[in-house]
Amino acid sequence: MRAVLVGVDFGKGDFAASLGELSLLTESAGAEPVATITGKRSSPDAAYFTGTGKVDEIAQAIAEHRADMVIFNHALSPAQQRNLERRLNVNIVDRTSLILDIFAQRAQSHEGKVQVELAQLQHLATRLVRGWTHLDREKGGIGLRGPGETQLETDRRLLGDRVKVLRQRLEKLQRQRETRRKSRGRGHAFSISLVGYTNAGKSTLFNALTKAGTYVADQLFATLDTTSRRVYLEDAGNVVISDTVGFVRELPHQLVAAFRATLEETIHADLLLHVVDAASPARMEQIEQVNHVLREIGAENIPQLLVWNKIDSVGLEPVLERDEYDKIVRVFVSARTGSGLGLLRQAMVEYAARHAERAGNTEVEFPEDDVRDLPESLISNR
Repeated sequence: MRAVLVGVDFGKGDFAASLGELSLLTESAGAEPVATITGKRSSPDAAYFTGTGKVDEIAQAIAEHRADMVIFNHALSPAQQRNLERRLNVNIVDRTSLILDIFAQRAQSHEGKVQVELAQLQHLATRLVRGWTHLDREKGGIGLRGPGETQLETDRRLLGDRVKVLRQRLEKLQRQRETRRKSRGRGHAFSISLVGYTNAGKSTLFNALTKAGTYVADQLFATLDTTSRRVYLEDAGNVVISDTVGFVRELPHQLVAAFRATLEETIHADLLLHVVDAASPARMEQIEQVNHVLREIGAENIPQLLVWNKIDSVGLEPVLERDEYDKIVRVFVSARTGSGLGLLRQAMVEYAARHAERAGNTEVEFPEDDVRDLPESLISNR
């Protein structure tokens, strides 16, 4: 499918980086960006988000490139989306719907699929309430509708029933996850979660540390489902490392809410490895975006170690940086080449030792059969 991309600069953040990200999101969803229309405004237009002159420019680009859809780098109101579709006669997709569609394509586990469907239905509910008011005047139908129900009321009821079922499933899955987490806690395993902006290289780093063979691709949101592995570290024993979903600018609120169960793996971690794409010009803004989501899920107080990945792409050397209190705060690595991974393991051991000291448990015994998915180099050092 061929897509015309639209971005409006409101003078906030790195507009060029955000627009580049929209192109990557579009490609990740399976569409081909054929043209990009940009403009500047102080505030969105109530009817079309962009002005009518810009809408005409978009229509010209659609005709010129034979585009099938228009993708906006913003969240559109139901009225704006409806007005644009009537004016342009093509499918209009906003940023929220685009990200939801990518998540729907990527979800592999049962839990991930339930979370995505719940987020999609919650997004659709806003369209039902705000966008389909013309259906309020329709009479009740045959079969599914209750006595005197309008079509809108029927749709709301069916959607509400489905949302209720999905939430019950998620609650059950969350209880199962909590049981597994408590079981790990009884084993006194130090818990580490990888977090970071999407496509920062978390899964590549996860595989390098655990030999887990997790799916890796140079695309946004390649990983949606949390994967955990036990790894033996010299002088620290077993630790549990978890790979989590990546974050992105303006991550739809529905997704944050729906994926809260998965992200709780992050909330209950003893250490966060915040993986940063050292080659990205927008890396500082991406760090803040990740920290924003961490605050939203209640994980802002968990110890965090910045891991600057992809140093091979920018000619940096592996190094371990400490603050004035001799605490490790940043490690430079390349998950792809393995450069600096020894320094990262050293940092993980130090954090695990500090955690054990605070817990008053400097020596912890781990069952032999708990050691799974260990890198051969680590097993040989036991």
